[in-house]
Amino acid sequence: MVVHNASMTDSSERRDADLAAALALKAGSPGAGETGSDEAARVALLNLSARYPDDVEIAYQTAAIHDRLGLEAEAVPFYQAALSRPGLPEQDRHDAFVGFGSTYRVLGRYSDALATLRRGLEEFPGDPVLRTFLAMVLYNVGDHADAVGALLKVLAETSADRDVQSFRRAIEFYADNLDLVM
Repeated sequence: MVVHNASMTDSSERRDADLAAALALKAGSPGAGETGSDEAARVALLNLSARYPDDVEIAYQTAAIHDRLGLEAEAVPFYQAALSRPGLPEQDRHDAFVGFGSTYRVLGRYSDALATLRRGLEEFPGDPVLRTFLAMVLYNVGDHADAVGALLKVLAETSADRDVQSFRRAIEFYADNLDLVM
């Protein structure tokens, strides 16, 4: 039994090292230098995805590199895999919801984008980034009042601008009453 545990540890260490090496290939990543290549990272992550098909972290990183390269349609199955089960670190899970919702929006799959972003907001209530991307989709589906209202609320809640904060109550009120005329 000890050999089996050592084997599992070796396998886990190899997976971690291979993932780190694949991520280091990305252009602009620490250690990549001038030879960094998003395409090389994509190929390495695709190979890792084939070796570890149930690994949510590898699935997320594979989705993210496809998005980074403008290959949104190819990112979809990897985002689905990344969010299909627990195990993804919290920040990566958050970013996966943002990336997946945005990917669906870019592909014109608005109902999928709405569902994904709303699911993300169930896990990360009130998150301003998810709400902002949701506002974009609301705009795309013609729900302009809710889109603008959502953006106004995010602005009021997150802006450090002194003038915005001095009018915060009014901005939040009108976010819900854009058509109000007195």
